Amino acid sequence: MSTLTLTTWSLEMTSPEDLVPAAVPGPEISVVRSEIPSPEFSRFLYASVGGDIHWTDRLALTRAQWVEWLERPGVETWVAYERGTPAGYVELDPQADGVVEIMYFGLLPDFRGRRIGGHLLSVGVARAWDLAVRWPGREGTRRVWVHTCSQDGPMALQNYERRGFKVFRTETEQKAVAPTPGPWPGA
Repeated sequence: MSTLTLTTWSLEMTSPEDLVPAAVPGPEISVVRSEIPSPEFSRFLYASVGGDIHWTDRLALTRAQWVEWLERPGVETWVAYERGTPAGYVELDPQADGVVEIMYFGLLPDFRGRRIGGHLLSVGVARAWDLAVRWPGREGTRRVWVHTCSQDGPMALQNYERRGFKVFRTETEQKAVAPTPGPWPGA
C-alpha cells in the first residue's frame, strides 16, 4: 500500500479581537444555524464536503452515534447557503475550560474558490466566541482552535491564518493512501 506525508497544523485564537472577518461574498450567500439536530443532514454535509479530501472518520458512525454527538449541549452546525443550496458548513464543539474547537469546516467542491469559505469561517469563529450566549450555564469562550492538514483544500491553512488564527503545533506523519469514498467525490 502506498503512503503519503501528511502535515497537520493546529491553530488557535485566544481573543475575539483576533478575528479578521472576510468580506461577505454577496447577498445571495447566507449562513444559518441548523438548530434541529439532524444526523442525516450532518452526514450529508460531512460526506459532501469531505469526500474528495479523505474525511472518513465519521462515515462508519451509526445514526444513534450521530444523534448522540449532535445532541451534546453546545454542539452547533452553521451552514452556508447560496440561493437556498447548501454550500458548506462549520461544526463547533464546546470543550472544557471555555475552549471551542472548530471540529469540521469546509465547502462542497462546486462552491470552493468563490470567496464563500472566508465568510463562512468568519461567521463560525464569531459564533464560537459567543457560544455561551446561546447556551445558558456554559462559561464564556476563552480559546477557539482548529486543525487542518495537507490533504485539506489548498487554501485552508491560508484562510485560517487570514482570519487571525496562529499555528501552535505542526506534526508530520506517514499515512496510508485511502481511496476517496463513494462513487464520486463527496457522494
